[in-house]
Amino acid sequence: MDLVDKLYDEHEQVKVQFVGFATKDTRYDFGIVYTNLFFGKPLVICMQTGRSALLDPRDVENHEYLQNIFRIDTASQTADLADFFSDLIPPAPLHPEYDY
Repeated sequence: MDLVDKLYDEHEQVKVQFVGFATKDTRYDFGIVYTNLFFGKPLVICMQTGRSALLDPRDVENHEYLQNIFRIDTASQTADLADFFSDLIPPAPLHPEYDY
């Protein structure tokens, strides 16, 4: 068997936060992994669906992106989710060479 080139193998102690909340329309349960990897973006995992994304404040402001990633049904639900994430997602360090 041919070996593959290992891209990274990092170990770090991370902060993990589990949050759940309900709006008038639905309930949400998320795990948020705050790490120095991935350009400082926390890994946000929906505990109900298993969908995950690396998010920074710009991503949170992009409602279409949030709606697509987490498969949210309505614009109103997406706005509720964005509002909730805006308090939890810290600004990521700037990496202009990877700016999109």
